[in-house]
This record gives sequence, structure tokens and C-alpha cells, in this order.
Amino acid sequence: MGKAIVESDLEIGRLKKACEAFCSQVGRVIVGKAETLELIFVALLCEGHVLLEDVPGTGKTMLAKTAARVFDCRFSRIQCTPDLLPSDVIGTHYFNQKASEFEYRPGPILANIVLVDEINRAMPRTQSCLLECMQERQVSVDIETISLPRPFMLLATQNPIELEGTFPLPEAQLDRFLLRANLGYPSEEEEQRILSRFRQSDPLEDMTSLIRVSDLLDLQKLSRSIFIEDSVRDYIIALNRATRDHGDIKLGTSTRGSLNLQAASQALAGCRGRDYVIPDDVKALAVPVLAHRIIARTEARLRGRTEEDIINEILSTVPVPTE
Repeated sequence: MGKAIVESDLEIGRLKKACEAFCSQVGRVIVGKAETLELIFVALLCEGHVLLEDVPGTGKTMLAKTAARVFDCRFSRIQCTPDLLPSDVIGTHYFNQKASEFEYRPGPILANIVLVDEINRAMPRTQSCLLECMQERQVSVDIETISLPRPFMLLATQNPIELEGTFPLPEAQLDRFLLRANLGYPSEEEEQRILSRFRQSDPLEDMTSLIRVSDLLDLQKLSRSIFIEDSVRDYIIALNRATRDHGDIKLGTSTRGSLNLQAASQALAGCRGRDYVIPDDVKALAVPVLAHRIIARTEARLRGRTEEDIINEILSTVPVPTE
């Protein structure tokens, strides 16, 4: 019994150490934003997708590129424009005259970490081709189905302010993102450090990989083994059901939201050195995991209420398990 506990502690220590190493390495480029970096690593452990939403120039693309550089894996980037076609994303078959047969030319989506920059600039037809990739981890090209490499994670960015020439993401696509994160403007001190750090060179160019793909796959399995008590699981269900009954919400969260909140809570517990989930893990993740999955009523929006405000209100009203 004692030996098993010691081995469990050592395994969980791997998760915490990997999270600290990731945040430290990315922190060499991204100043501050410790909570956001922890969320990105949680998403990696869950093999979930992240939507980075903020105004231009706050470091969304830089964060995605830096996070990918930490891992010794294949990285690709898709720059979304209104004329981007599904075949530009998933690839296509072409006729090889030398071999006298059709061959598949892979698209940029066939990578471990994919940055989809300004995703809301792609037209709906192209956005819809990402649904299968995000949920099923596969692409369908003509009559052929091709599995994506594992792990697979999509980091998407969008600017919520500029709406001209954009196509809002449908609810079905938003629901496939594990979490949504915002960077926000840096403080005055952080902006001073940014200017100093980038004065002579780009620190991203000197970054080296820290974590191998095989190690990340092991950490993902370890994350899913973290214990979650029935009362904490009931708390997750209660939060999700509260979104479906709230007067200011037109559309509540799906069952996928419950599953994602449970998986993310397990990963966060491991990142903080515990082999069990506590209600504080769930509360810390409720807004980033659930807020983008609900649709607030028009009357609530006119009163200035945001999805984040509503989720925080639900957190304050749903009883927290104490045992």
C-alpha cells in the first residue's frame, strides 16, 4: 500500500514537473500570463483544442508558436482567408504522371499541433471541414479516410472586435474547443519587460524542444487516471445543468461540456501536484471551459451581461461539495 502511494506520488510529480517546465520555457517569450500558460498545458494533457480570442497584437499567434516549439513534434500553420478552400486544409489527390496513378498530397492539418490563425476569416465551408478533424481526429478526402497523427491539438486565434469580412464560428464548432482563453493587454511592468526582451533579438529563435511526443502521450494517460470523487463529479453535472435552466441563457452547455470539464479538472489537479480532483479545480476551469458553449439571451446582452458573468453567477449559487 505504501509503495503504491509512493509510486503514485512520483508519477504525479512528473505531471507537475512537466507543467512547470512548459510554463518556464514558454515564459521566456510570453511575459506574464501564467494562468493562460497553465490552461494551454491542461489542454495538451486532455488533447483538447484551444480558442485564443483577443484583440490584435496581444501575442496570440506568438503564444501558439511558442507552445508548439516546446514539444518535439510536427507543427504547421494555417492562415485563414475568405478564399481558403477545404482542400487547402486537409489536402487533395493529384495525378502523378510518372507513376500513372493518383496520390494523396497531405494538407497542413496533418500535424501534431496546428495553428489556425484568424479562424473566423475562413468561410463556413472551410470551417466545417475542421469539425471532423477536431472531434474524430481524422480527415475524409474523396472516399478515403485518413487518421491524424497523435497527439493532435488545434490552436485557433480570432479577433472578436473586427467583424468585417469574418464568419462567426457556429455553436457546433465552438463546442469542440476544450477551452477559450484571453490574453489581454500587459501591465506597464510587463510591457517594459517585453520591450527589453525583444530589443536585440527574438527569444523564440533560441528555444529548444523539452518534451518528446512519446512523453506527452504518457502524461496524457497519467492525467486521465487522476481520481475524481462522486461528489465532485456531481458538482460538475450540477454546474452544467444550471446553464440549461438559467433565465439569461438561451442555449446551455452540452454533455461534451461536462466531459471536457471533468477531463480538464483531472489535468489541472495533476499540474498542481495532486492525484485527486477538488472542487477548486472545477471552479478554476468553469469559465474557460463553459463560457464559450452557452448563448446568452438578447435581453441579457442588452443589460451588459457576458457569458463569463453568467458562469460566475452560477458558480456562486451552485452548492460546493464539502466532503
